[in-house]
Amino acid sequence: MPQPNPQPGPVEREFGVAFPGRVLEATKWTQTALKAMPADGRLNWTDLFGREAPVVLDLGCGNGRFLIGSALTRPGHDHLGTDILPVVIRYARKRANQRGLPNVRFAVLGAHELLERYVEPHSAAEVHCYHPQPYYDPAQVRRRLITPAFLALVHRCLIPGGLLVVQTDNPGYWKYVREVVPVFFDFHERIGRWPDAPKGRTRREIVALKRGLPVFRGHGTAKPDLSEDDALRLAEALPPPTFDADRRLRALDELA
Repeated sequence: MPQPNPQPGPVEREFGVAFPGRVLEATKWTQTALKAMPADGRLNWTDLFGREAPVVLDLGCGNGRFLIGSALTRPGHDHLGTDILPVVIRYARKRANQRGLPNVRFAVLGAHELLERYVEPHSAAEVHCYHPQPYYDPAQVRRRLITPAFLALVHRCLIPGGLLVVQTDNPGYWKYVREVVPVFFDFHERIGRWPDAPKGRTRREIVALKRGLPVFRGHGTAKPDLSEDDALRLAEALPPPTFDADRRLRALDELA
């Protein structure tokens, strides 16, 4: 006699906060690994997801908490998350697979490489960047993600009026973000938590909030009258991210 389908699995939690969605029966699992990037050329979103839909990019996606939550609540959007750490991408893929999400892909890849080599200009609807690594050692400053050149690249990849979301708990980083992002985007600081995830969109945000640290959030739309050449010229004139990252926050990085 056929057995009834089991109920979705128990709620997963991180630091006491439920992870979006639940584990489905194995027959409903999907495969969300983007196993190979194009050898020559850029990603074709229609080929990758099998349909035409707005594309959301999460750069430095970690274990996929935000992207999986977005994919669950916005099934009409397609989502690609990348991170340079294979271990966190393995966690993200597993959770997305078990939730049966066809509108998510994950890849082990750096944010700058993704945008520069693989994303067609003016093809992404949203770019999200949550808690980019501030790199406390002065010798590592050059590795900081958000630079004027990077923002020019984000602007190139977004559709006209496309959305950029930035979040950090590092005051030095936020001060720099507020200085350079408005050059390329109509940028607004968000007061208060995200209504879709008041306890935190990401693992790092959850940890920061539990520690009582301020979290800085902002979003902006790509300036429609800014050409790629003009954006590059502006980027060359802006200062690099040489801010003091405050080493006292390093312990939080290790926990998150």
